[in-house]
Amino acid sequence: MKQPVPLRTIPQTNIFRKGDVFVLFGELFGRGYANGLINEARKVGMTIVGVTVGRRDENNALRALTAEEHAAAEANLGGRIINVPLMAGFDLDAPAGEPTPTDMLGNMTLKGWQDDKLDFAHIEKCHAVGVKRFKDSVAKVMAELDGMIPDGSNAFFAHTMAGGIPKVKVFLAIANRIYKGRGERFLSSRALLDSDLGKLILMNFDEVTANTFQYLIEGSAVIRARLEKSGGQVRYTAYGYHGTEILIGDQYQWQTYSNYTQGQAKMRLERIAEEAWAKGIKATVYNCPEIRTNSSDIFVGVELSLFPLLKALKKEGDGTWAKSQWQACDELLQEGNSIASLLQKIEDYNLNGVSQHYRDFSTWPMDNSVELADLMIGTSDEITQMHKDKKALVTDILSALVLEGTGPLMFRETSNPAGPVLWLNHDIIAKQLNAMHA
Repeated sequence: MKQPVPLRTIPQTNIFRKGDVFVLFGELFGRGYANGLINEARKVGMTIVGVTVGRRDENNALRALTAEEHAAAEANLGGRIINVPLMAGFDLDAPAGEPTPTDMLGNMTLKGWQDDKLDFAHIEKCHAVGVKRFKDSVAKVMAELDGMIPDGSNAFFAHTMAGGIPKVKVFLAIANRIYKGRGERFLSSRALLDSDLGKLILMNFDEVTANTFQYLIEGSAVIRARLEKSGGQVRYTAYGYHGTEILIGDQYQWQTYSNYTQGQAKMRLERIAEEAWAKGIKATVYNCPEIRTNSSDIFVGVELSLFPLLKALKKEGDGTWAKSQWQACDELLQEGNSIASLLQKIEDYNLNGVSQHYRDFSTWPMDNSVELADLMIGTSDEITQMHKDKKALVTDILSALVLEGTGPLMFRETSNPAGPVLWLNHDIIAKQLNAMHA
């Protein structure tokens, strides 16, 4: 994408109804963006079907869910789960009797990882094994799913797979320095990307975050053809991240969490949607705002762009409900601090020359820098200190609001999507939330 394509108006169309089928392509763990779509699907009476990533046994072999695990997962989803393991990525795959990529990383240390070399010829073999395993499992899932979607009905496939970091101790130490480090603890993100470890991680990110969307679209071709032939329609969505427009001053401006290691994979995800769209397949990647989740908390500073959502709520309505959100956030701060003073810190941060340097859409994702780490992590720490309780943060409230707003926007826009890649910025999120609570 050469520039963001924002959704500016609240969509009103809805083709989905009772008897249609909503398919969650990715297991539901805890609270996240997917809950918003599931809630909308449930409201209109759609049948909800999910999949599982499976589990690992004591030897790291992939297995299906036990009866007890299966029942718990279905209760959590509120629908049926097809019990075929769909674990994405290839970090734990290998030809029989040979080491997996994760095994190959076992001896890496914080001292020597940048110079350690990996056998990429062998990694390619592991990659091939992992892709075949996943595609074979997709075929089994689709064969079972085919009998669950009646002729003439509509199907909504929601892709939620992302990630791909191999589970090795050395990476946690590296990540803490790249995403949380300042001063002597700072580590360049470029050092990671230029290393063999970084190249392997980027390959696995592509496989988990992006290529699985391709395998979903290809694997459901028979179902799609049957439904379209019998009068139904099929839609595909995926969750992207590629920066967000927030209020800086009184203007919505694109900004980003810069050293986002999955950025290249998220752009690959966009290209897959564009290629599908060119073939007449309605597949849309929705680039959603930054929020705090269990997985995003490692990226210290990613939450800074959440705070201006409060200003957007005022700009896009400013009713009684919007004022109550300001009040709820204000009550989380220590005496002597206020949301006004917090937002001034964010404004100062966004107007700083270092931050402005990172607001070039064409160069995303950029590497981190000592200057950015000092400013971003320092600002994040200062704002955290303004709270009464470090476990009750303003960003918890704002993250929940973003989740609440994106669900209906994505669900209705997907009925008649404007294009293959769309941005849900703070303006449309605020409009949706104010409309819901008017």
